[in-house]
Amino acid sequence: MSGHLAVAALFLAALALADSEITREEGVLVLTESNFDEALEQHKFILVEFYAPWCGHCKALAPEYAKAAKQLEADGSEVVLGKVDATQQQKLGEKFQVQGYPTLKFFRGGKPGEYGGGRTAPEIVSWLSKKTGPPAKELTSSDQAKEFVEGQDVVVVGFFADKASDNAKVFLEAAGGIDDVQFGIVTEQSLIEEYEAKVDNIVLLKNFDEKRNVFDGEFTADAVSAFVKANQLPLVTEFSDETAPKIFGGQVKVHLLFFGTKSSDEYEAQLDVLRGVARDYKGETLFVTIDADVDENERIMEFFAVKKENTPAFRLVKLSEEDMKKFAPQSNEITDANIRKFLADFKSGDLQPHFSSEDVPEDWDAKPVKVLVGKNFREQVVESDKAVMIEFYAPWCGHCKQLAPIWDQLGEHYESNDDIMVAKMDSTANEIDAVTVQSFPTIYYFPKGANSVPIEFKGSRTLDGFIQFIDSNGSTGNDDAESDDGMADDELPGGEEEDMGLGADESFDDDESVARDEL
Repeated sequence: MSGHLAVAALFLAALALADSEITREEGVLVLTESNFDEALEQHKFILVEFYAPWCGHCKALAPEYAKAAKQLEADGSEVVLGKVDATQQQKLGEKFQVQGYPTLKFFRGGKPGEYGGGRTAPEIVSWLSKKTGPPAKELTSSDQAKEFVEGQDVVVVGFFADKASDNAKVFLEAAGGIDDVQFGIVTEQSLIEEYEAKVDNIVLLKNFDEKRNVFDGEFTADAVSAFVKANQLPLVTEFSDETAPKIFGGQVKVHLLFFGTKSSDEYEAQLDVLRGVARDYKGETLFVTIDADVDENERIMEFFAVKKENTPAFRLVKLSEEDMKKFAPQSNEITDANIRKFLADFKSGDLQPHFSSEDVPEDWDAKPVKVLVGKNFREQVVESDKAVMIEFYAPWCGHCKQLAPIWDQLGEHYESNDDIMVAKMDSTANEIDAVTVQSFPTIYYFPKGANSVPIEFKGSRTLDGFIQFIDSNGSTGNDDAESDDGMADDELPGGEEEDMGLGADESFDDDESVARDEL
């Protein structure tokens, strides 16, 4: 090889090497369409965040994501974190079916899987550690155990004579099924004594409330898991973007929500009352505080029909896969006796779900599109001799605003028809039990006849599409047709979807979700 060719070869090799170095920002790999495959080849385990620069949830995640990346690097972990600006790297977003921001995917050997962990640095590290290592870290020295315990808000430590014992195997099985808490296992007798434990003890250590919980149930994986879930959160948990997934995605499906103001002189005393009750309902009812002074909580307060000037107040919510039922007390007095009676009445079945309603406007039927509220819904719809087409909307919903002129035209089209009514209801201020509203706008058709079964409209949101559906009595024109209704994703500024502030990701789906799936 000539001298010139050798120099050229070295130059090209150096250039290739330079191209292979992927930029890092605060320990996080910056991934693009040109280096994504290369990153997967270089790293056996990689967690990738697909984000949008304008996304509020992404901005909240960023510092925690960076902390997690640095912690993994300091621990010598094989796992690295990466991020993709999906608004710029659109082909990657399409390839991995990104439907909301942020979307996190875990790649193992280049193959993608769903990320199921939390949004704080410890939760991210814990989830990744569970997915790439043993379910529980073996602790063999006092210094190692101290570093493990003090490095987390919550840890679970199992103390056993032998990690191959039956009880230890149950402990490890439970540990493998819980991704958001770090587990440790101890077999050294000196460490068992140092932590004032016994053989076959499971101890949950935390830096809040009673600091320490000891498992005293039957040694089964389900019982151990239930013990951890019941004790890993504070007696009273403050609602935030970080805690929302644990609150609404946990195993406890009955929540007492306290709406107060942290700046008030009475707030700490009110929390003490709540903690006193919460101790007796641990594992049965989750107690959550929502600060009325925080602007980001405005939507969740609206969702539960609580106004700042009416705080302190509390509500009870029962979640299920099908729907969510809300209960309101007769008195919002924050006393031990009042809260206990409210919970006891709920448990005994003496409470009826609470449905909010505005007063019936005097001019509710003055325009072609009639205005319905909770108080006149049954009379005008359920017990009506007319067919009724209703839009359930939110005043802040961008898609609802886009639909408004079409809906007005629909009302005008049927204004002189005595058999058909076109109506709308503000679902942020009015609730009914006839249908479940999970996104905005939601449209239902109630066929003519008392107590008819409602049909959800999912067809093309055009005037012709609505007319075809109504004239066929709901039998045709109800195929999904998102692409031709003139209300595609890009008609929202930045594609951002407004949610109810319940910790949901910001999506760019056609409808504006009330974050029902995140509750």
